[in-house]
Amino acid sequence: MERRFVLFLVLSFAVLFGHMALMARLNPRPKKDAEVAAPGDVAQQPAEPASDPEKEPPGQKPPQQPPEEDAAPKPADKPQDQPPKPAAAPEEIPSQWITLGSGDPKDPYRMLVTLTSHGAAVARIELNSPRYTDLDDRSGYLGHLIVDASAAEKASAGKGCPVQVVGPGTPAAEAGLKPGDLIVALRDRDVTREVTDPDALDRLMEGTRPKRTIELTVLRDGQKLSLPVKLERRPLEVVRPEGDDPLSFLLTLQQIDDQKLIRDEAAEGVDPGGELEGLDLWTGNWEVTARNESSVTFRRLLTEKGLELTKTYRLARVPAEKASDADHGAYHLVFDVGMRNIADKPHQVAYQLDGPTGLPAEGAWYAYKVGRAWTVGLRDVVVSFDHAIPSQIGCPKIADDSVGKPWQDQSLTYIGVDAQYFAAVLLPQKEDPSAIWFSQSQPLRVGPVNEEQKKLTNTSCRMISKVHELAPGQSLSHRFEIFAGPKKPAVLAHYGLDELVYYGWFSYFARPMSWILHAFYAVVGNYGLAILMLTVLVRGCMFPLSKKQALGAQKMQQLQPEIKKLQEKYKKDVEGRTKAQQELFRKHNYNPLSGCLVLFVQLPIFVALYRSLSVDIELRQAPLLSQSIRWCSNLAAPDMLFDWSRYMPDWFNAGSGMFALGPYFNLLPILTIILFIVQQKMFMPPATDEQTAMQQKIMQYMMIFIGVMFFKVASGLCIYFVASSFWGLAERKLLPKHTPAAAAEKPQTRADAKALAARTQAKTASQPASDRNGGSARKSKKSRGKK
Repeated sequence: MERRFVLFLVLSFAVLFGHMALMARLNPRPKKDAEVAAPGDVAQQPAEPASDPEKEPPGQKPPQQPPEEDAAPKPADKPQDQPPKPAAAPEEIPSQWITLGSGDPKDPYRMLVTLTSHGAAVARIELNSPRYTDLDDRSGYLGHLIVDASAAEKASAGKGCPVQVVGPGTPAAEAGLKPGDLIVALRDRDVTREVTDPDALDRLMEGTRPKRTIELTVLRDGQKLSLPVKLERRPLEVVRPEGDDPLSFLLTLQQIDDQKLIRDEAAEGVDPGGELEGLDLWTGNWEVTARNESSVTFRRLLTEKGLELTKTYRLARVPAEKASDADHGAYHLVFDVGMRNIADKPHQVAYQLDGPTGLPAEGAWYAYKVGRAWTVGLRDVVVSFDHAIPSQIGCPKIADDSVGKPWQDQSLTYIGVDAQYFAAVLLPQKEDPSAIWFSQSQPLRVGPVNEEQKKLTNTSCRMISKVHELAPGQSLSHRFEIFAGPKKPAVLAHYGLDELVYYGWFSYFARPMSWILHAFYAVVGNYGLAILMLTVLVRGCMFPLSKKQALGAQKMQQLQPEIKKLQEKYKKDVEGRTKAQQELFRKHNYNPLSGCLVLFVQLPIFVALYRSLSVDIELRQAPLLSQSIRWCSNLAAPDMLFDWSRYMPDWFNAGSGMFALGPYFNLLPILTIILFIVQQKMFMPPATDEQTAMQQKIMQYMMIFIGVMFFKVASGLCIYFVASSFWGLAERKLLPKHTPAAAAEKPQTRADAKALAARTQAKTASQPASDRNGGSARKSKKSRGKK
């Protein structure tokens, strides 16, 4: 037995390390920074010298672009000795931060959008529904007051925290905070030298809690004001700034006449930093020409180039009659890109447009995402051409720069970044659905690669338009819809994005499972109770099978003495012993595989519930008890009883790997394994031989592995297993024990013996005398015959 046990341990560790090797093969460690090529490059290029930071958004590496073979003929080459002419001076245009929509769900908008004149980019998109809040940050939310940290540091000069923007409907706006104010004290704490960037302000807010009121002291026009602010829960940000990574929806020119943006330092008129020479459309300020509470238009005049560029954002409003409809399709911006020739000669132009960045990577230490690709992350790129089923490019693959060649000359339906429960997608609004706007589109890495967790890499996408010849005074306009919202089927249906909700192979089970849970939730109003009701429904339907399994286990326990005799009788004849056992099972109508049937039936239910918790946004942030406490506040995440991160190493808290259990201790997985072990002890028949004892010991050790694997699963799944285990225990206890007739008549105590004698005497007295005499005569005759 010891040799078998050692063999089992060796094989178990071999499987474990084999799995780790396979994962390392599928997700190789990234190269060093100096060797990493730009994501989406057609071929790897040697490392290029550092570019001018004023012309390249930090962290972004534009890909190599092949020359366009089908472009229109180029005009005469520019003389080599003529220096490039500078663009309009960006310093003449002041920096501005603009907000669209509102953070108050009572207003007719679904989101609050913050934009900056730097690149006319989207800095942040916050959903205002209390149903979608930040899972990781449970501190109080004041509002995002700082957009540009460097500008804030210059403006503050040690005087306080400068307020650059105040979003309508945020707690800061309700308290009367205004752009230009300087926050000098927060909760009676002097912050004049502590806060110069958003992270510092967030750190000071860590000790606060939602629904509580704090005092802000601000400096306005030389006077100090005290403003009470009632904090709220931090909203979910579909798009947000992330470190030094570029912002969302940046636009530049891919080609102007004979100037073409390619990743080749020797090419004429090319800035290796990522824009054509003389342009700073990514980092320069754009002029705000029109704005209101729901729209803004940015303009950039390139006088020396003879072009005018515009970017217009219009936020969708919710009609008054749809105010109560949470699924109404108002989770989008209408985005217009315009180019106009203001010169007296024609121009051949093409633009380059980048997609959204900074999508949510919440729950990185436990999150499991279902995807169409072999390896997926939390920020994958999705793309669809000609209204086909979308392709998914996994975030780890983008981080490894192994995405292959860009897509060429196809009719783009949509492209964007897909997170676990949210998405930000660009949808071209074409009059002819088959029209081809872009000569090239591709995934894009915009942030550094996390060597331990490549699934968190900040990704985006890039589109390069076809070359257009604009006559003097002629314009080109392309319209997009920017969807930025939850992956809720009823919402996605408004945008033709239904395929973003993907359950994988078990969709035939997972979708009905979600419908049943939603139906139960409509009755009880709590998804925790809905999962309990689902457990009762499943176990109730399976009762005939589980009853048969329980009776079979009892029968197997009763047959153990007979099996032991057969094992002794056929000790050296394995084939004879097997046939004898089969005959014994057939005689007593026992099927050894009947106990496995319940497990096979529950397997698709288990996987379907697991997939539902990983995909269905309605189960995200659904609490078992209340959102006001951390424990079980999100049934799609571990229960998080208490934080033990301060006592654990960083690799352990990161949650990357089987034995990195994360920053929280989870109670429900431990309770689940304890119940499994109790069931084993109570209902598993005692071992009759060495082999059976070995199997039972293996099962006990397997429970430890299962406990480690289960430690980071969703608490909703653990609730199902706990409820199912209690049901099984009650079922076994309440079912009548099956005993054979001989055992039933065998007296166990003196009282049983007396009762048995009384029943026998009464039975004998009730028989006719002839039967009794006949019976005695037959017994006497039988005795004489034996003699």
